[in-house]
Amino acid sequence: MAVIERPRERLEKLGAEALRDAELLAVILRTGYKGHGALEVAQTLLAQHPLSELMGLPLARLKHLRGMGLSRAATLIAAAELLRRTHTKTDSHLPVILSMNDIVAQAVELRGKKKEHLLAFFLNARHQMIAKEIVSIGTLTASLAHPREIFAPAIGKAAAGVILVHNHPSGDPSPSDEDVRLTKRISQAGHIMGIDLLDHLIIAENGCYSFKQAGAL
Repeated sequence: MAVIERPRERLEKLGAEALRDAELLAVILRTGYKGHGALEVAQTLLAQHPLSELMGLPLARLKHLRGMGLSRAATLIAAAELLRRTHTKTDSHLPVILSMNDIVAQAVELRGKKKEHLLAFFLNARHQMIAKEIVSIGTLTASLAHPREIFAPAIGKAAAGVILVHNHPSGDPSPSDEDVRLTKRISQAGHIMGIDLLDHLIIAENGCYSFKQAGAL
């Protein structure tokens, strides 16, 4: 990996807010194991365990994950505890979004809507919601929910990640073909801009659908 692309060098040049979850985790891990660098190990860990789950694993389980060991697991546990203590002392007014239930709780205004509304949550690096905005109203299409409508405010608010939520007035939370295309397009745009699409949730009377939990994101 070129030096400029290494997580530590990117952090020094761009700041921690610009790094993806895997890059930040790689900085904490510092090294990988034979044939696998720290970034690859971090990406594999996050593919197997969402960040919120990984940060909540006990030491006894964490140290047995491939690429971790006692030293790296203890370092991650310590970092998670420092983060928890920080959350209790600063920015306590900002809601922390760590699960699908947290997302649903912040999108109650979408329930009962007769038209589809696309709501964007803007999160900082600590997964706190710094703002949310209605992006479009009506049937969701690529033209109505263009990436610039989502990432322009994300950049303005210095967001590290975005979560999309929209409702299905039909009551069925199953994603349509257009939902799938929109999610893929926004995810690709976010990858280019360095602002992750963390999840896209569909809320309906008969349940919820998470692209992240379904492995479609």
